[in-house]
Amino acid sequence: MNHQETHPPIVQPPRIALLACNVFEGEITLHARGASHIVETRFFEIGLHDRPDTLRAALQENLDAVDARTDIDAVVLAYGLCGRGTVGLRPMRHRLVIPRAHDCITVFMGSKEAYADHQHRCPTCYYYTPGWNRARRVPGPEMLEIMRADLATRFDPEDVEYLVATHREQLAMHDTAAYLDLGTPDAQTEADYAHQCADWLGWKFKHLPGDPTLLLDLLWGRWDNGRFQIIDPGWQLGHSPEESILRADALPPQSPSA
Repeated sequence: MNHQETHPPIVQPPRIALLACNVFEGEITLHARGASHIVETRFFEIGLHDRPDTLRAALQENLDAVDARTDIDAVVLAYGLCGRGTVGLRPMRHRLVIPRAHDCITVFMGSKEAYADHQHRCPTCYYYTPGWNRARRVPGPEMLEIMRADLATRFDPEDVEYLVATHREQLAMHDTAAYLDLGTPDAQTEADYAHQCADWLGWKFKHLPGDPTLLLDLLWGRWDNGRFQIIDPGWQLGHSPEESILRADALPPQSPSA
């Protein structure tokens, strides 16, 4: 189905500042081509997902900076719940917009419903994307050594080996590398890498066409409450245990000054 036929473009998209995980860098470069309404874009290192509190602090610091601008209508997050790393973010001047997503795979799939359906049909799939591949943060020949080196900077050697072994056990729950393609120039090269990883692991391989609809609508200002959580100034982003995933929470009361 033609995306433009389903969602006619807004004549004048809202002017936005974009805060995005660099897992989306190639996809945003492609699908935001000509987007003069995006007045500022800031990308963040993919490894922040490992430390939700650090991710939250980095995003809030940068949210405060772009939220102070007077030439935008909203701040947009190319993130999901991400291990609750986005919970608690609070805009003070402009609306904050984020997809209703547990993680970035929802965005690559086009909707949380499509993601849930695919997980139901392939519960043993592990999802690969160009950004995750480039960071070597997908199961494959390099991942465990990179993981071991990173853990060695924070844990004792016996703890490192325990954590690596635990991760290996978790990988045993999967048997299929499902690669999601949103049409970036490196899509085939990264598909080949994902296939190599699958061969190394003894897994099956699936090359899946992604759906850019959710990303396009996020970037071009086609925001509805069913697919996006919009946080007004003076509220904060919260986690909903229900299907909506995210919600707007009132700010906690401030302690009285001494």
